[in-house]
Amino acid sequence: MGGERDRMRLMTSKVLLGLVLVLIILMTIFGNVVVCLAVGASRKLRCVTNCFIVSLAVTDLLLGLLVLPLSAMLELSGEWPLGATFCNIYISLDVMLCTASILNLFAISVDRYFAVTAPLRYPLLVTPGRVVVAMVLIWAVSLMVSFLPIHLGWNTPDLSVQNRGEDDPQRVCRFEWNSTYVLVDAFATFYVPLLVMCGTYYRILRIARGQARRINSRPSPISLAAAAREHKATVTLAAVLGAFIVCWFPYFTFFTCMGLRERTDIPKTAYSVVLWLGYANSTLNPILYAALNRDFRAAYGRLLCGRKMCPAPPPDLSVPPTSQFVLLCSHNTGCREQTAEEAGLVLQERNGSTFTSRDRTAADLSSQTQHLETGP
Repeated sequence: MGGERDRMRLMTSKVLLGLVLVLIILMTIFGNVVVCLAVGASRKLRCVTNCFIVSLAVTDLLLGLLVLPLSAMLELSGEWPLGATFCNIYISLDVMLCTASILNLFAISVDRYFAVTAPLRYPLLVTPGRVVVAMVLIWAVSLMVSFLPIHLGWNTPDLSVQNRGEDDPQRVCRFEWNSTYVLVDAFATFYVPLLVMCGTYYRILRIARGQARRINSRPSPISLAAAAREHKATVTLAAVLGAFIVCWFPYFTFFTCMGLRERTDIPKTAYSVVLWLGYANSTLNPILYAALNRDFRAAYGRLLCGRKMCPAPPPDLSVPPTSQFVLLCSHNTGCREQTAEEAGLVLQERNGSTFTSRDRTAADLSSQTQHLETGP
């Protein structure tokens, strides 16, 4: 009787786990497909700034299509029926796509840093050619920490190709680690990018807050709107960086500790939890890096419910162009047809300078903000 109850409990837990994993997979695929379709359908979104967001969406989409279904199968069945060769290809794809996703997030943070700290020089700093070079580097690094070491055996303690030995158990797909591989992979693809992302987003947040304080120093109805936008910028940046840390820090901490000890008896449940937590970042990325953007939301509305049912919201004219420009960038927003100079902004960079706007009438502000649309 007790055995039957245990079997029912185990079956129920597997069904619930399967439903959760399927939901993660479907949300990952759907969200990233919508991002790609939105960029393809909206001319306003097709620009250099959004190249990294599209690259991120394509990477996460490939992860959802090629890796997550196999990971779910392995998680639920506990067996690998496809042989050693395909096992190593699957693990290589897993490492490559997760690494590319993280490095795309890193590239987005650097891109936004330049957009905020040097907006007038941004078109000269971030050119199509340099974006292409950055993407090539992202995929080159991703290949060098995945297919290359795994298929040459550089990642295993005895430097032999994993899952190919005579003593390796059948129907098991293992990802083996040695201390050198773990240190190179973890620091090159996570810890160093994480430190840079913390620095860039901190700098962006300081600029956004400074801009709001300067507006608040001149009492007017605009001050409340500026304070509200500063709060939104803070929440958005906290969500972006917080989700990245929550999703990937546990995995790389576990990965580093186990790899340095070169343990082969890795706790299966703990590894599964931190691995799928990392996968969940690819589910959240379409929300954090696209859905929080006003232009992407408008494109989503046109895709999902039609232009008439979901019209694009009118631009917010309550915040002057200076505040809009800085908080725009801090929201990871996309392209704008008008430069800061054209909006009447003056920048003295890097020497304690501030953005200032020329005195304008309400009509002047309305005409300028038609081009400088606000973020979320």
